[in-house]
Amino acid sequence: MSHSGKPISEQLGLDSLNDRFRDSLSCEANKPDFRELDLGSPVSPLRTRQSGGIATATSSSSSSSGSVSGRNGPNPVARRADSAPNNHSGELSGSSESSPTAADSARSAGNTRSFKPGHTMCSTHPLIYSGQSSVSSPPPSVLPTGNICPSGKFLKTGMVPNRSSRTDVLGSGTGNYGHGSIMRGGQAAKGGGSEAASSLSSRASAVSSRGTGCSGDLLKRTTASVDPEEVKRAGNEQYRRGHFAEALSLYDQAIALSPANAAYRSNRAAALTGLGRLTEAVRECEEAVRLDPSYGRAHQRLGSLFLRLGQVENARRHLCFPGLQPDPAELQKLQAVEKHLKRCTDSRRVGDWRSVLRECDSTIASGADSSPQLSMCRAEALLKLHQIDDAESVVLNTPRLDTHSDLSQSKFFGMLSEAYTNFVLAQIELAFGRFENAVTAAEKAGQIDSRNIEAAVLLSNVRLVMRARARGNDLFKSERFTEACAAYGEGLRLDPSNSVLYCNRAACWFKLGMWERSIEDCNQALCIKHNYTKALLRRAASNSKLERWIEALKDYEVLRRLLPDDNEVAESLFHAQIALKKSREEEVSNLKFGGEVEEILGLEQFRAAISLPGVSVVHFKAASDLQCKQISPFLDTLCGRYPSINFLKVDIEENAAVANSENVRIVPTFKIYKNGSRVKEMVRPSRDMLEHSVRHYSF
Repeated sequence: MSHSGKPISEQLGLDSLNDRFRDSLSCEANKPDFRELDLGSPVSPLRTRQSGGIATATSSSSSSSGSVSGRNGPNPVARRADSAPNNHSGELSGSSESSPTAADSARSAGNTRSFKPGHTMCSTHPLIYSGQSSVSSPPPSVLPTGNICPSGKFLKTGMVPNRSSRTDVLGSGTGNYGHGSIMRGGQAAKGGGSEAASSLSSRASAVSSRGTGCSGDLLKRTTASVDPEEVKRAGNEQYRRGHFAEALSLYDQAIALSPANAAYRSNRAAALTGLGRLTEAVRECEEAVRLDPSYGRAHQRLGSLFLRLGQVENARRHLCFPGLQPDPAELQKLQAVEKHLKRCTDSRRVGDWRSVLRECDSTIASGADSSPQLSMCRAEALLKLHQIDDAESVVLNTPRLDTHSDLSQSKFFGMLSEAYTNFVLAQIELAFGRFENAVTAAEKAGQIDSRNIEAAVLLSNVRLVMRARARGNDLFKSERFTEACAAYGEGLRLDPSNSVLYCNRAACWFKLGMWERSIEDCNQALCIKHNYTKALLRRAASNSKLERWIEALKDYEVLRRLLPDDNEVAESLFHAQIALKKSREEEVSNLKFGGEVEEILGLEQFRAAISLPGVSVVHFKAASDLQCKQISPFLDTLCGRYPSINFLKVDIEENAAVANSENVRIVPTFKIYKNGSRVKEMVRPSRDMLEHSVRHYSF
């Protein structure tokens, strides 16, 4: 069977990867040969009617950060200089990869600031955000996170605030502790009140009383607002509740109103992170840093994003930004990722692919959970371990990575990241026999990183292997089988793990009557690619030539499961079964292959039919019964799938004598007879049960 050969190098910033792989699922793609009667051509397709889809593995990446949690204690986020031109008021402090923004007032413990008269810090405990997906409340005996207290009063650590009927709303102070400090009852802080802030306080109070985020009316009013701070605070509220898409929309509006505000960009990055759109989040953080190069919070978030993407050097550059106190937890993750990545690199250099796979998984578990390059590294290791189906599945589930300057220019195993992606894709395409696509991917890798020796060697090998395969096919068509063997062998010298070349050479050995060698090459192909249908077929044919009927039957039975509707495979299986019976001197007279479901019209015909050698399956039915009508078409399907079995049908309303002799009262009933004796009876079976029994009693 042939399939279209669209390059798979389309995802991960290239083209559509999923469509490419599904369109070229078959190993027999790009093979122009004709069909042989013995199904032995190296380039002839099997006529299959199987599904072309691939079941994709579920992505194992970690949950996206960006939701709210209630963590107690001071936040270790470092403060920037008090003289910074933009204090990013209204930010919420939190973990490096999850909270929207960080207020200059919520700095690490011990930092001191001067506050305007009338502004009171209610607590040294800031609002904390982490990468959880739900809001968790603080224990009742611990000071709640956030500056929540009656205006002008302090809460001592460990006190439980007296809950009043008044709601907690975002305050509007413009002092050094920033916009968004939480005040009681909607009262604006002195020196910073405004009509817009008062309006937001009343709206937020209404939202808090409902407890379900912005109401439709409030959201409409916020959307119509021209105050970016009001819109941003509404976005923060949506973010707190885990409504990242709504928060993103509001942050977009705030940015449209104030494009030069770095805090809005950082907030947008947090929402994008919550939605799993990491490369977009990277761009937003980079824009925030461009707008304010000393913005420590954006550097910290950017470093965490680069770490998740497996970009160690970029991550270190931002996590250890001069003047920024690094987050110890992020530094620990950085060190772990770097350690396992180095081990992975060393193992790959010496070809220890099991260690590569192990260290790659450890690198992902340590924090680089969204790295396309690490995913492709897993695919390369699986490919080298001859698990090419698993390798393809990994590629199908590799996270998409948009082309981005810092990301595309970073290196992986000494190769530019995007070049490495194409480098692995070329190897997978080659293993599946999609030679043209392999050349395309290898050429892209060479174009992206023209100085890389490894990419250049791969491109040269892929071209030579493709040339050897094409020459072998031409020689096979000309029936110059010995020369074709040599051509395929040259390709295998360059690519010793190519299952297609092994299978093609096996066809040449078969034509030359060297069936043992044909079986050896088929074994090699099947070791690399399990359930390779053409290799199974050629091995079965070679075993048949050697009269090894049991081995041949095993392969034909596997082929019947893989290609249930291929009539030629069914016929080959039937003849192998007959040959095995003959070799055991069993009775095989009057056995026939295939046919239709035979209708029984009388008792004598029934008894003669079930007495034939072999197995007969009888369907007792009634024309008026709905369940019989539903299962009857399936019996026709089974008749095609198991042509060595006689299938009969009896209408008990028209043939009462047969029904009485077999004591059938309920329909549909199925009875299986072997050489005239009943061996199984099923009343109203499911389709799966019926086919399982039919398969069991076939030869």
